[in-house]
Amino acid sequence: MNNDIKTIQVDVAVIGSGTAGLTAHKAARLHGKRVLMMESGPYGTTCARVGCMPSKLLISAAEAAHAVTAAPAFGVHPGPLRIDGQQVMARVRSERDRFVGFVLEGVEAIPDEEKLRGHARFIAPGKLQVDEHTIVEAASVVIATGSSPIVPPEWQAIGERVITSDAVFGWTDLPRSLAVVGAGVIGLELGQALARLGVRVTLFARGAKVAQLTDPLVLAEAGKVLAGEFDIRFQTSVAHLAKTDDGLGVLLTSRDGEGKEKTEQFEYVLAAIGRSPNVHGIGLETAQIELDRHGVPLYDKHTMQCGKSAIFIAGDASDELPLLPEAADQGRIAGDNAARFPEVLPGLRRTPLGVAFTEPQIATVGATYQQLCITHAGRFAVGAVSFGNQGRSRVMLQNKGMLRVYAEFGSQRFLGAEMIGPRAEHLGHLLAWACQAQLTVHAMLDMPFYHPVIEEGVRTALRELALHLQNDPGNVPACADCTPGA
Repeated sequence: MNNDIKTIQVDVAVIGSGTAGLTAHKAARLHGKRVLMMESGPYGTTCARVGCMPSKLLISAAEAAHAVTAAPAFGVHPGPLRIDGQQVMARVRSERDRFVGFVLEGVEAIPDEEKLRGHARFIAPGKLQVDEHTIVEAASVVIATGSSPIVPPEWQAIGERVITSDAVFGWTDLPRSLAVVGAGVIGLELGQALARLGVRVTLFARGAKVAQLTDPLVLAEAGKVLAGEFDIRFQTSVAHLAKTDDGLGVLLTSRDGEGKEKTEQFEYVLAAIGRSPNVHGIGLETAQIELDRHGVPLYDKHTMQCGKSAIFIAGDASDELPLLPEAADQGRIAGDNAARFPEVLPGLRRTPLGVAFTEPQIATVGATYQQLCITHAGRFAVGAVSFGNQGRSRVMLQNKGMLRVYAEFGSQRFLGAEMIGPRAEHLGHLLAWACQAQLTVHAMLDMPFYHPVIEEGVRTALRELALHLQNDPGNVPACADCTPGA
């Protein structure tokens, strides 16, 4: 062992300085503990640097372009649409850097003695080695190492023309063409945004899954609506990738559900097939904790404790819900429990809420349809509304999509919802609050509904759900929502 290695003793060691790591660090400090946060990569969270904030900047530019093309339907005729790709990406990068700057200011405010640069790995349950310079002995440890985009090795061999979403926000101009592989939230958001900004985009999806949706009827509606926006090919896989002769593009061979192959050329291929927790290469085999088949520590989702150990996990590393609010909540719980160990208490886990900022937007709230088919088989009812003829949606020419809501027979408690529709980010919050408050469907219907608003569609779905809770679900009349009293 290198004799120049120094040893530091702390109460809580936090591996990672993303959203979960920063929150865990802060939570542990509030207990008056000696805390050390270790980071091997750049400071600045995934959300601010390459995630939710820069993607929304790109989406906002796309919405502005789409508003121009949609205006004639209202009798408004603007001049010819011109998209300056360099200006679009300059604003994305500038505002992205501003958001990252806010995060960096927070990191800089942390005392130097509480930060350590380098790659940390376990060499024993309570002992970490950071690069070749420091041994950290900690009473408890929080793993907050985040996640990384998945790119198959054979795709990586193609070179810089196969990219992940991280690379998009470093562009100085828009490409002419892009193949997107994967119909998850990242692939759909970036694919649709770039298509609206004039990029020739084709999205390849191995199955029929759309974002985080599981309800078959909402899935079918989402597939139909989004495929009307840009080129989406469901049940189509990527059979082969190759460089073009000039090295300035990629030849992509796809294979559809009938086995037919087609080769096309794109300037870039965006791999959006998922993210993998960064739990490999940190010495978990020496941490004496149980791992799942993917190498992720087994943990209690209410305490974030790994088994009965003094090791806790938070954020994307936990492989649960790769969302910023979840990372913050998990980090807070992990930091609290790491600081008070061996006393470990359950923390607040909020009602799950996921949003994809496509157009129309996609949202899931509480228990999904797929989950309820397992946990409440034969014991939950469904209500629905189409936004096709919903008043406020038609006024805005955003009348596409569907909402399905779920409740438990007997208790009539609201359990969750899945939707694609206008301003679903707001409907999702409304329903998530109701779900966390454990409201019944009748209590929700007692709440005020203004007119004309999209929320009237929620009321229509809830009214149908209320009928299904007391009647034969196969024989429920439709319910219009054209007036507040309907």
